[in-house]
Amino acid sequence: MRALIPEDQVVELAEMFRLMSDPTRLRIILACLDTPAPVGEMADRIGISGSLASHHLRLLRAARLLQAERRGRQVFYAVTDAHVRSMLGDMVDHVSEDEAEPDGSAAG
Repeated sequence: MRALIPEDQVVELAEMFRLMSDPTRLRIILACLDTPAPVGEMADRIGISGSLASHHLRLLRAARLLQAERRGRQVFYAVTDAHVRSMLGDMVDHVSEDEAEPDGSAAG
């Protein structure tokens, strides 16, 4: 059993989950999960304005869910934390699985 974590870490964790619960922010995180993406490309890919993408990116960076790297005139965003990458990758795999029965057999 995992020991209780300090209250400040619980609050930080809850804030991260709150940020990721917004579908637009989750799409942004997923858009740069595998490869860094610049704001304009990311905004186009998920169908939002660059200014809205920048607003969400600021929040995600503040929560340390994304990191930014300037390359010339563009800023590229990426999920660089292995824990965040692993958790989101596992959750994407989980929702992508065929629906299975509790005993592990395929539904049908």
